[in-house]
Amino acid sequence: MTTQQKINDAPINFAEDIIANVKNTRDDGVLKCVQCGLCTSTCPAARHSEYNPREIIERVLDGDETIMHEDYLWNCFYCYTCHSVCPVGNSVCEVNQILKQFAINQGIGWDKLYEYLGFADSYFDAAIGAIPEIFFDDIAKDVPGWEEIRFEKLEENRDKLNLYPPLMPPEDVIDEVSLILTITGFKQRMENIRKSQEEEVNK
Repeated sequence: MTTQQKINDAPINFAEDIIANVKNTRDDGVLKCVQCGLCTSTCPAARHSEYNPREIIERVLDGDETIMHEDYLWNCFYCYTCHSVCPVGNSVCEVNQILKQFAINQGIGWDKLYEYLGFADSYFDAAIGAIPEIFFDDIAKDVPGWEEIRFEKLEENRDKLNLYPPLMPPEDVIDEVSLILTITGFKQRMENIRKSQEEEVNK
């Protein structure tokens, strides 16, 4: 004998929290999931890791909030393939972003963000993005010749491509961006993450 699950039953509350989030653009697509697995079959992260988009939606529909503690949640790099192929109009990519934000708000996954603080620092200090130095060694392994292109021939290549003068934001724009990031709490969150992880290392 099966039991009928009502829309206001506890497991559905988790899905409804996701649907109500400002990042969600697919209305109630989460509730329409039929577990066909098309998202997983086309997902690059699923191909190369334990990340499984179908399982993420299954656990959301089960009300399983422990999904926010899964390391593999951070393997999604937002290619939006799942978003484009879902036959019922769901977007696991957006669900993933919302789950990560839920996790961050609860202090979960800050160790994953710590490596990316270089991006945040660059936005705050210069109003532009920059690759954090922590990734340089990995990029050099994955992209042969990257160090030469990035450090030794950067000026030469920019000159060949007529990329002068460098388009750096003016000081007033940098000040405005920094102010916005401070007022919205972004800078404080950066510092909280930095402090928590550095304390962890120093234990």
